[in-house]
Amino acid sequence: MSKQLMLGNAALARGLYEAGCCVASSYPGTPSTEVTEEAAKYDAIYCEWAPNEKVAMETAFGACMAGKRSFCGMKHVGLNVAADPLFTIAYTGVNAGMVICVADDAGMHSSQNEQDSRHYAIAAKIPMLEPADSAEALAFTKRAYEISEQFDTPVILKMCTRIAHSQSVVETSERVEPAVKPYEKNIAKNVMMPANAKKRHYDVEKRMRALEEYAETTPLNRIEWGGTELGIITSSTSYQYAKEVFGDSVSILKLGMVHPLPARLIGEFASKVKQLAVIEELDPVIEEFCRRLGLEVIGKDRLPLEGEYSQNLIAEAFHRPIPQGRQLAEAVPPRPPVMCAGCPHRGIFYLLGKHKLTVFGDIGCYTLGATAPLNALDVSTCMGASLSGIHGYNKALGEENASKAVAVIGDSTFMHSGMTGLANIAYNQSVSTVIILDNSITGMTGHQQNPTTGYNIKGDPAGKIDLTALCRAMGFARVRVVDPYDLAATEKVLLEELAAKEASVIISRRPCALLKYVKHAPPLKVDAEKCRSCRACMKLGCPAVSMRDNKAVIDSTQCVGCGVCEELCKFGAIGK
Repeated sequence: MSKQLMLGNAALARGLYEAGCCVASSYPGTPSTEVTEEAAKYDAIYCEWAPNEKVAMETAFGACMAGKRSFCGMKHVGLNVAADPLFTIAYTGVNAGMVICVADDAGMHSSQNEQDSRHYAIAAKIPMLEPADSAEALAFTKRAYEISEQFDTPVILKMCTRIAHSQSVVETSERVEPAVKPYEKNIAKNVMMPANAKKRHYDVEKRMRALEEYAETTPLNRIEWGGTELGIITSSTSYQYAKEVFGDSVSILKLGMVHPLPARLIGEFASKVKQLAVIEELDPVIEEFCRRLGLEVIGKDRLPLEGEYSQNLIAEAFHRPIPQGRQLAEAVPPRPPVMCAGCPHRGIFYLLGKHKLTVFGDIGCYTLGATAPLNALDVSTCMGASLSGIHGYNKALGEENASKAVAVIGDSTFMHSGMTGLANIAYNQSVSTVIILDNSITGMTGHQQNPTTGYNIKGDPAGKIDLTALCRAMGFARVRVVDPYDLAATEKVLLEELAAKEASVIISRRPCALLKYVKHAPPLKVDAEKCRSCRACMKLGCPAVSMRDNKAVIDSTQCVGCGVCEELCKFGAIGK
């Protein structure tokens, strides 16, 4: 055994290793990505990036049916994608243990919504554990496998941004890999046609009653007695904030198992304090449970439904002294999100904005095409929605509108859930133009491989999907490939495809500028004498380009020599 400082995600991965997990399949998504990246460092665990979260969950289910402990990981919106198998796996149960990590993102640091994943555990009727630090992330992972096998159920392990990305001390131990559980054919249990599913529903409810009893006595839930004027029920990061604000002046019921909740334990705790409060981020799940028990609680009447909590927020809500920190001498300048210098997506969005097109966007780095000065995106909903959206938009407005609207989607997002939308365009024959932004990597979450890159999670050669051939095979006669650094050629192809009276795909192919293997051209320079201060180069929103003394200036430490700004300069002021 040894003590180490670990990120919550790394500790969870260590828990997978120590628990004897053998197969891990995930889709990257902040703040969950590092769990599988760290797990891949253990040779004893087979790890992979799946095309999407649904595939990842089904893969993990198949592995657990084979008799080996399995895992799948995703962020909260990814659980929406995996919900279809989740609800039915709850009926079939498991063979070996199966753990599902979902990482919520209160505060929406890198997400398009702020959903509370506890609702999935409640709706699917499966247990959910929620660690409050790295040590618990490791320990709860191991306990989750025990619960999974004891109660014949998948178990959700709920992380959040602060637990996933903060460090605390963990104590590691050796790997213990259980014996493989033989697969036994059982049609009544595992084939969920209606006649079998009706019977399995009774088993699910019986299991939930057993889990409710387990929740009453499990050490995952604990009472920390202090002052009894106020008792606080809490979990996850809210527990850490409460401890910092209140210390031992209050009593705390710290919940590590957040579904099912322990009714008797909560009632016992409430009976021994004068006033009861629930501190939980996002939805009032615990609070409403307490109210159903007939308890009076302080909760969302003082605390917000939106956003991430903090020590200061809780201290203010409960009229406690607000911790005073040191203030910076100067205000930190605002730093809005922006595409990197040399980003291959920038030229495309410049052209889309130039021609005032309606643009259905998607989820990835290129969502930043919505920011100033490009302001090119009109809609961004969820993974793959751009293709289905442009189809519906053009069907509603007719072919005359098709030359004024496009959809953009990244290569990884296209493999995740764009293919079905593209199939719909081909099958139902809408005159729609789709641009696949192929930057040869999953960029937004930190350069993970995907099925189009030719490499697996460890960087070893893997199967590679040819996007051009795939689009042709899906029924598109018009498939064009462009280099987005060549603005003139790209604009010519864009206008041709918009004018075409049939569906078309443009593949904008240029590797992400941050990839290590990409060799950049020398940085560009501005000839101040030739610069006419027209600011055409500023329309790109490139962080390497700025104005100083009414002249364009290029930061040589950021410029990668992509040449897009050089193409825009009509006075030849920008060059090598």
